[in-house]
Amino acid sequence: MTKPASLRVVDSAPAGADLDATPHSIEAEQCVLGAVMLSPVALAEVRPLLDGTDFYRPAHAQIWDAVCELADRGAPADPLSVGAHIGARQLAKLGGGPYLHTLISRVPTAANAVYWAHMVRDLAYARTVAETGTRLVQLATVAEGDAAELRAQVAAEVAAVTGADRRGWPDPTPLSTAPDLPTFPIWCLPDWAAEYAAGVADVTQTPVDLAGCLALAALAVAAAGNVTVSAGAWSEPVNLFLVMVLPPGNRKSEVYKAMTGPIRAAEGILTDLAAPLIAEATIARKVAEAEAERSEKAATDHPDSLDRRADASAARMALDNATVPAEPALFGGNDSTVEKVTSRLAEQNGRYAVMAPEGGKLFSIAGGRYSGSPDIGVFLSGHAGEEMRIERMGRPSERIDAAALTIGVCLQPGVLAGLGDTPEFREQGLLGRLLITMPESMLGHRNARPAPIPAHAAHAYERTLTDLVLSLRRFGDPDGTPVALTFTSEAQEAVIDLLEATEPRFRPGSGDLAHMTDWGGKLVGAVVRIAALLHLAKHLRDGYGRPIDLATFREACQLGEYFTAHAQAAYDAIGADPAVNHARTVLDWARRTETTRFTARDLMRGPLKNRARKVADLEPVLRVLQTHGWARHIPGTRTGGRPTSPTYETHPDLSEDFR
Repeated sequence: MTKPASLRVVDSAPAGADLDATPHSIEAEQCVLGAVMLSPVALAEVRPLLDGTDFYRPAHAQIWDAVCELADRGAPADPLSVGAHIGARQLAKLGGGPYLHTLISRVPTAANAVYWAHMVRDLAYARTVAETGTRLVQLATVAEGDAAELRAQVAAEVAAVTGADRRGWPDPTPLSTAPDLPTFPIWCLPDWAAEYAAGVADVTQTPVDLAGCLALAALAVAAAGNVTVSAGAWSEPVNLFLVMVLPPGNRKSEVYKAMTGPIRAAEGILTDLAAPLIAEATIARKVAEAEAERSEKAATDHPDSLDRRADASAARMALDNATVPAEPALFGGNDSTVEKVTSRLAEQNGRYAVMAPEGGKLFSIAGGRYSGSPDIGVFLSGHAGEEMRIERMGRPSERIDAAALTIGVCLQPGVLAGLGDTPEFREQGLLGRLLITMPESMLGHRNARPAPIPAHAAHAYERTLTDLVLSLRRFGDPDGTPVALTFTSEAQEAVIDLLEATEPRFRPGSGDLAHMTDWGGKLVGAVVRIAALLHLAKHLRDGYGRPIDLATFREACQLGEYFTAHAQAAYDAIGADPAVNHARTVLDWARRTETTRFTARDLMRGPLKNRARKVADLEPVLRVLQTHGWARHIPGTRTGGRPTSPTYETHPDLSEDFR
C-alpha cells in the first residue's frame, strides 16, 4: 500500500524571517492563496479542506479569511478586492498590496490548488502533534504522583490529536439502499382494496407492503388470462410475479389468509358451478369409452368390414374429444412445485397462480435442488403469456396457447440472497421478472392492542374481489381471445414519456439501473400491467369497455418507482452489482489493513487481485466509493513527466474503526 510521504519543513521565506522549525511550507500557503484569488473554482475545491487556523503565517490566515468573506457575499476575490476588504492600514501590516500580487505570481496553475491545500492541512496537523508533545512533556514535569489523573490528562490530549479530521468529508452513504426504502403507496390502490389492506396490516401488525402487494396479486389472479393491455407498440398480459421478503415471525400466514379469502370463496363457487358440467362430461366420456370399446371389438371380429372399421375410428375420435374438465383451481400454496404448477396451468386453460407465505421451496426446486439442473421454463413462458408445450414420458403431450402464471409469495431474506447462487435465474431472465419488496419488519415494535378491521371494509373487500374474480372468469372464454384494454391518448403519451425517461437509466457509469438492465428492461411493461389491474379494480362494471386514463397510469408509475427502489435493494442483497461488491471488498481490506491512503495499483495488487486486469477496470469501483463518500481522490501536482498512479484517501470514519 502507499505510505504517506514524510512531512518535512519547507521554508521559502525571505532570509532573516523569524520562523521557527515547526513543520510548515510558506510556498504551499502562498500557492493556495494565489490560486483561490485567481479562480473561484479553486476556492470551491479547497475551502472544505482548510480554515484559517491551518495557515502557519498569521498574515496568510487573515488573507484567507478575507477571501472567504468576499466569496460568502458573492463578491469577487481578486487581489484588488481582497486589499480593499482588508483595509489599507491592516494590509500594510500583511505586506501591502504588492504581496497579494506576489501570491498570484507564485501559482504555476490554479488546477493544483487541492494538492497544495492537502500539504497545508497535513503540515498544520504535524504542528498540532508537536504542540501536543510539548504539552505532554509539561504534564509529566508538573505531575505530583497521581498516576490516574495524569493518565486521564494524557488520554485526553492523545484523543484530541488522533481524532478523525472530517473537514471536507460528507457523511458516507452505506453501500446498500435498504435503509431508505419507501413504504408501499397504499393510496394507489382503489379505496375498497386500500382500506382493507391497511386494516389487515394494522390488525396483524405487519408492514403494509405485504398486504398491499397481496392485493395486487389478488387482482392479477382475477384478471390474468382473461385480459391483456395494449401499450401501443406492444401488448402485455396482466399477471405479475410478486415476491415479499420478510424474516420468520411476521404473521405472514395470517395476512395471506385474510387477503386471499375472497379468492378461495370464488374458487368454491366456481367449483359448485362446474360440478354438474364435470358430472355430465364424466358420464359422456364413460359412454364414449364403452362405444369405442364395442366398436373396436366389432371391427376386430370383422376385419374385412370397412364400415365397422370406420365406426371404430369415429368412436375413438369421439372418445378423444370427450374430455372431462378439471375442477376449477385458482391458486396453489406452500406445496407448489414446478411440476405441479405446469400441470395446473395445462388443466386450468393456462390460468393459475401460486400464493404462498413460504415460497422458498418453489424457487429451490426451480433452481435444481433435486434434479441437479434449473427448470424455469414455466416461469419464463408463464410471465410472458407465451405458448407452452408440455412433453411427458408415457403421457400425452399438452399445449397451452397463452400461459398466464401469477406469483405472490414470501421469501426469507436468506432465500433471497441465495437466488444469486443460481446463475440461470438471472441469465435466463427470471430475476428480471420479479417485483420484489423488502419491507422493514415490525418485530419489536408491534402494538398488542390494535384496532379491529372495520366491518364495512372487510365486507366490501370480500364482496368486490369475489365478484371481480367471477365476472372475469365468466367474461373470459377459455377457448376465446382475452379482451384487450387500451389507454387514453393522454395516458398513451405518458407511456411513451416513461419509456424515454427510463432509457438513460441503463447507461453504464451514470444510470442507476445500469447493473440491472434485465430488471429495468421490464419496468415499463410491469407498470403497464399494474395500470390495467388498477383500472379493472376501479371500474368493476365497465372497465372492459373504457380506456385506462392518465390518473390511473400515474398511480401505476408510483408503484413502479416503489418496486424499482426495492429491486435495487434486492439486487444489492443478491450481489448482482459487481462494482458494489468490489467496493465492499475494498472497504473490508482498508479496515483490516488499517489503510488510509491507497493507489489504484494497490487495489490491483491487493483486494482486487485477479478481478481487475488494468486500472480502467477499477473505474466503476472507485466511482462507487467516491459517490458514496467512502473515498476521495488526492490530486498530485501536475508535471510534464509520466503521470503517477491516482491516489485516494479513505473516509475518517473508516479509520475510527481501527481503534
